[in-house]
Amino acid sequence: MQGRKVLEDEKALLFSLSAHVPEHNFYRRLKQQLNLDFLYELTQPYYGRCGQQSIDPVVFFKLCLVGYLENIVSDRQLIEHCSLRLDLLYFLDYQIDEPLPWHSTVSRTRQLYPEKLFELLFDRVFRLCVEKGMVAGHRQAIDSAPIKANASMDSLLLKQSPESVKKHLTKVILENEAVVKKSNQNKEGKPEQFLSAPEYQLRKLEKHQDQLKASPKGLGGKHEKARLVSNKTHYSSTDPDARISVKPGKARQLNYYCSLAVDTAKGVISHVQADLADGRDSQYLPAITLRLQRRLLDNELRLKELLADGGYSNGSNYAFLEQRKITGWIPVFGQYKSEIEGFPYDQQADYFTCPTGKILAFKTYDTNAEGGLLKIYRATYQDCKHCPLKSSCVPKSQCRQITRTAYDSEYRRALERQQSRKGKRMKRVRQSTVEPVFGSLIHYYGLRKIGVRGKAGAHKVMLLATTAFNLKKYLKFKPVKAISQALALQKNQESAFSSYSFAFTKLFFH
Repeated sequence: MQGRKVLEDEKALLFSLSAHVPEHNFYRRLKQQLNLDFLYELTQPYYGRCGQQSIDPVVFFKLCLVGYLENIVSDRQLIEHCSLRLDLLYFLDYQIDEPLPWHSTVSRTRQLYPEKLFELLFDRVFRLCVEKGMVAGHRQAIDSAPIKANASMDSLLLKQSPESVKKHLTKVILENEAVVKKSNQNKEGKPEQFLSAPEYQLRKLEKHQDQLKASPKGLGGKHEKARLVSNKTHYSSTDPDARISVKPGKARQLNYYCSLAVDTAKGVISHVQADLADGRDSQYLPAITLRLQRRLLDNELRLKELLADGGYSNGSNYAFLEQRKITGWIPVFGQYKSEIEGFPYDQQADYFTCPTGKILAFKTYDTNAEGGLLKIYRATYQDCKHCPLKSSCVPKSQCRQITRTAYDSEYRRALERQQSRKGKRMKRVRQSTVEPVFGSLIHYYGLRKIGVRGKAGAHKVMLLATTAFNLKKYLKFKPVKAISQALALQKNQESAFSSYSFAFTKLFFH
């Protein structure tokens, strides 16, 4: 006889979530090992004493972590997904018939809480990883990657000149006694931005754009609707903190930089921060190092070696790391040359020698257009005046001058480390440590795009994604020491049993 199932709704249903979630379930184990009760006291100042009750702070952070663990970036989709999963309801402390918070509540709460709370959550999970023996601390690998911002290239507006704005406001004050008019705001209602780049950078940008327009192979440069945009002349009215950036083989878009530090022992993320995408990697290294050192010291760990790619190569960075007694495994990148042909350098006496044997002594310090510190070496006027090579060496100057970076000795030491056997090994260690972590975050932890606006919001998103990454690593990690001890104990027992069997057999035959 064929059976047929007929659904009959019950008015009262007795159901236990804990009985239907297996012991080995990821979220059940996470609930047992992750205690977020400390958030109640930290979030208390952001609420009033009366009014409607807010979402539970612990539930909010658990929802955020679930979103990045499940690779869900939409709050609406996250709430719908959680309502269909028994293990997620159990993790959130919700009953099967209990409604979850509205998706808009999650969005507003994310805006309410400052970055500091998200950093404290990251620190708490990082401490759990340290206590479990997953972090060595002495060697860290850093890198950065652009993450798409929640803004379109169509939202770019042209920055105004501060002089013209000042004249316009002066005219308006004299005529109408008004300080600001509605025309001084863009379509988003946010104040307009002004040109702040140095004059030499604007001239360099203008020359580059003229070359693009004159090039016969320009990428749309001669199209009637084509625009030549730059961070120095344009800004996004939707997200003013987003910056235009491009990587080889990818489209130009508005991005943020995600700067990451990963411990080389087990691949635990030790630091993350959101940076503006128009800056160089090298200018963010001091801030990354200081915050990373502070976090490691709070966990009684010491940073000794720092691994990075050539984008972080900078003389001031080399000197900064040496001052803090950190060995920087950063390859020398750029136009630096350790030797000048025909002009040997005496490092102890700090001078150059020209082909005729004359000395170019150190004279003074100077700075380049970008503020880099330089050292000026110059020969005397009398030495160059009667030199037979003057016409070919310095035909238009009175004496020969050599300009070198003030961090020449730091560059030389970095170059020696780079060319050493250990330096080549550190390059492979960095590539196998931090780059796979970025791939996982972008493809499996919801960091392909920043769904919120502003640098602070982007920092919160990156902190939550990296916290989720560390949590999954924490639950999957099995201490090697405990396994080794168990194997050693088993081996000792087998050895003792073999010795006993051999002695018994020998006694039996005798």
